[in-house]
Amino acid sequence: MPYISTNPSNTSDVVAEIELGTSRDFVDAAQRAKAAQRAWARVPAPVRGQVIGNIGRLVEANFEPLSQLVTREIGKPIAEARGEVQEIVDTANFFVGEGRRLYGQTVPSEMADKQLFTFRNPVGVAAIITAGNFPVAVPSWYIIPALLCGNSVVWKPAEYSAASAQAFYDVFQAAGIPDGVFEIVFAEGSETYDGLEQSLRRGLVDKVGFTGSSEVGVRIGELCGRHLQTPCLELGGKNPMVVTEDADLDLAVQGALFAGFGSAGQRCTSLGTAIVHESVYDEFLTRFVEAVAGATVGDPTGDVLYGPLLDEKFALAYEKYLGWIGEHHAVHGPTGRISATSPRNGFTGENGFFYHPAIVSGVRDDDELFLQETFGPLVGVMRYSDLDEAIELGNKPGYGLSCSIYTTDPNKAFRFRAGISAGMVSVNNSTSGAEAHLPFGGNGKSGNGSRQSGVWVLDQFTRWQSMNWDYSGKLQKAQMDTLAIEANLDFRLA
Repeated sequence: MPYISTNPSNTSDVVAEIELGTSRDFVDAAQRAKAAQRAWARVPAPVRGQVIGNIGRLVEANFEPLSQLVTREIGKPIAEARGEVQEIVDTANFFVGEGRRLYGQTVPSEMADKQLFTFRNPVGVAAIITAGNFPVAVPSWYIIPALLCGNSVVWKPAEYSAASAQAFYDVFQAAGIPDGVFEIVFAEGSETYDGLEQSLRRGLVDKVGFTGSSEVGVRIGELCGRHLQTPCLELGGKNPMVVTEDADLDLAVQGALFAGFGSAGQRCTSLGTAIVHESVYDEFLTRFVEAVAGATVGDPTGDVLYGPLLDEKFALAYEKYLGWIGEHHAVHGPTGRISATSPRNGFTGENGFFYHPAIVSGVRDDDELFLQETFGPLVGVMRYSDLDEAIELGNKPGYGLSCSIYTTDPNKAFRFRAGISAGMVSVNNSTSGAEAHLPFGGNGKSGNGSRQSGVWVLDQFTRWQSMNWDYSGKLQKAQMDTLAIEANLDFRLA
């Protein structure tokens, strides 16, 4: 089945035409990956690290074309697209060295003439399914460590970022990855799910990594559970930002502007609700509304806060979220699609999926706007009176990906960190902004506790194996044939 990827800033601009595969294509790719994996695992880990180093250098050499392609295909502002491509380089640079640090441990035995060891072994074949809002950075978080650890990979990227995905794949292939070790499959959701189900049933896939919606993540988690596998799930977020009474309000507004509207609010770590202390609520809201009104929206090749929504299906979903605005809410500025009949000052876009930024105040804790992820340029604002209440509000939607607190009081910062359920906490910084050497991931509806990035992701793509080597020449039985040391435990000082 053909699929046409278009520029969301100019829907008449065709970026790529691809042929979508079937579940059979997914299974075939998994078979090729399975056949190639053992030979790749036998390549010494430091040498696999050299291949990862090659990837980093090749991405640097193709830095600007890849950045420009990301901007053209998904409408991400060019500054953010360059940051995304840099994330691949950072990830590769980090994991080059991990090829020499896939350490096990020598463990002392309780018996003489016996040694205990632990080893990290590759999982096998990793099936990676990613969204298109970060079409090259997020896949690198999975694929680079998976390859480094000796796994082979079958990657299913989002259709609407097909050109970016193909470019990413081509760069990786040029780094020296053997045939079959890294496979790419373009397919729509139901065919992918069917192919994954068949591959799991046939023992062709040993690990699943998924970035996408919480709803789909539940289905993938259930499927993997039937095969006694634990997937790596990185799902949606409803990320709170708490602004305390002692916060630097100008800094908080800057953080809310970037977190709420950078990438048009289409990040899993985008700001969902600003939870503001009642004593500074009015002042914060005034400054936030003013900052958003003065921000430039439009052509993502220029200096803009954000560009278009990713694709028509995301525009339609965002229209539904706007429908959750109720009579008790106050909306600050126009909402909906930017057009001749609904213009925006300073708008630089043309024929694309461009939407007004929406600030909605008066949000209540039983609103859909508060409880559900609203993937797009929409931020809710609500009051709180004490920090325990703010923490409770931050946890109530049931997501647990990212959060932030703006305060000048270290006590509040640490109380917030201890009480909030999110996997990632920022103090006086945006809810968005991952670094390649920190664990990334969430809890609750945001994920199953798995983590990407840094050394922590190695536990997703390796399995610990223990070995005991008894060279005593006799059978020594653990817990039974151990040396006993006599002690006088009745001794007391006079």
